[in-house]
Amino acid sequence: MLIASKLSRNPHVIITSVKNLVRRQSRGVVSRITGLEEQDSKFLAMADSEPREPKACITEQEDKVKVISEGQAKIIVRGQSKVFYNPVQEFNRDISVAILNLIAEDVLNEQIAKNETSKPSFRILEALSATGLRSIRYAKEISGVTEVIANDLSKHAVEMIRQNVQDNKIESVVTPNHADATLFMHQHRNEFDAIDLDPFGCPSIFLDSAVQSVKNGGVLLVTATDMAVLAGNSAETCFVKYGAVSLRSKCCHEIGLRILLQCISSHANRYGKYIEPLFSMSADFYVRVAVKVRNGANKCKYTTSKLSMVYQCVGCGTFTLQPLGNCQEREKGGPKFSVAHGPTVNSSCEHCGHRHHVGGPIWTGPLYAQQFLLRLANWPGLDALGTAKRIRGIVTVMGEELDTPLYYTVDQLCSLLRVEAIPTITIRSAILNAGFKVSYSHCKSTSLKTDAPASVVWDVMRAWEKEKPTRRDKFAENSAALRILSKETSIAVDFTPNSEANPPSRLAGLTRFQNNPAAFWGPGARSHARLLGEDTQCKSRQNQGISTCVLPSVLNRNCSTKIND
Repeated sequence: MLIASKLSRNPHVIITSVKNLVRRQSRGVVSRITGLEEQDSKFLAMADSEPREPKACITEQEDKVKVISEGQAKIIVRGQSKVFYNPVQEFNRDISVAILNLIAEDVLNEQIAKNETSKPSFRILEALSATGLRSIRYAKEISGVTEVIANDLSKHAVEMIRQNVQDNKIESVVTPNHADATLFMHQHRNEFDAIDLDPFGCPSIFLDSAVQSVKNGGVLLVTATDMAVLAGNSAETCFVKYGAVSLRSKCCHEIGLRILLQCISSHANRYGKYIEPLFSMSADFYVRVAVKVRNGANKCKYTTSKLSMVYQCVGCGTFTLQPLGNCQEREKGGPKFSVAHGPTVNSSCEHCGHRHHVGGPIWTGPLYAQQFLLRLANWPGLDALGTAKRIRGIVTVMGEELDTPLYYTVDQLCSLLRVEAIPTITIRSAILNAGFKVSYSHCKSTSLKTDAPASVVWDVMRAWEKEKPTRRDKFAENSAALRILSKETSIAVDFTPNSEANPPSRLAGLTRFQNNPAAFWGPGARSHARLLGEDTQCKSRQNQGISTCVLPSVLNRNCSTKIND
């Protein structure tokens, strides 16, 4: 690290330092044929204490031609292409292939049973195709698919898609299309059995046309990568984009997932349609959902009972839901709908006396169709996918989740009270012994999802603090922790190990929670080719105060070297 004054007095120091920097970095660079730097390889090997499953294979041929192999598809990127490709999303594409195989099976069987047409069909629209890799995989790996439309707004991208389709010899199935996605879907209403939306950032601008373009009973697969917005970093932006206020919370990833479902449901309801979530996932840097869209104006009335505002205490983080409506099922006369009563909290938190933040509305209906998850975990073609172990693990955890919105985290509870970390099995046993249910959430490895009221959770933590006392004299007089610890427990807490505290997925040793797949991983930069092995993270490293950008003359990178002083 150089001091600015020394640099200004001796320019030769700058030149020498840059040369040394280049020399040091050039040692750590491996062949561009493999596309992995040594540092990235170490991160890949760390995932979940086992070797990471095979990722997309990228090789480089003559004339700067890169061949990307993923699943049964191969695409060729020629020259300095600006078409977007992110290898970390292989898991996303793999699980989409598995989901659509099950959907195609259902649709084709239904058409055969109804004898609607002499030749059953299953049509897919990928509205934002980029390289066309996903569409090509759908055409080659989904049984029974009859047509895949690979659409993109970029002429260059469409030309690349057309060439890749020819190289894979699937011209009869995949149709490249150059159009604005929203306009194209508006022009083709009720035509597609499945629509895949995987944009850069927020998908909300495509949802209005997508819910109209999908058939009755068809499936929307939607990805959102703007997790900073969904996770509460910009509540006002979240409201503008999704129609809901996000909250900074330990369960922010599930909140983001439920905000996205709420947004899709809102767009569908405007056209007398409603959604049935089949699969909802928070993974890596994005959230991904698969929902069935059905016609039924009467069914839309149930939506208010599936939406809630969220009150979150600013002191202890306790959350309370406020439904927007009630639905009472009756034996005669059908359901009775009514406006919900509220508020469900006092002006101050009953546990610590602090104020509340208000977020939402969020979707509080089911995140998954349990029967669909079971079929997905047991799908015969799953083992052929490159990320099969991770898919089976995360789907199993989803199947174990309680149908209870949001969750606490063990580290959050212990950190607030400044007590020794309570083992996850111990706190889960205490809640089970109290007569309540508990599970993990697939969103976080330290999650604590339970149907027990917040008072029971704090009773358990008070009992733990008595066994592992903290220094109460260190707390401020009005601190949330001191107020919680000062109250008496209302139940008898039993920390005896419970046999149900250890879930089957953990006992089976499944890959449940994945570590970061690579160094400087993430959604990448807009409209920039993100090919494995290319140093696209110069700005990221600089923002972290690390001078590791290699000069263009050494590795042909389009970034400049910066020396931090």
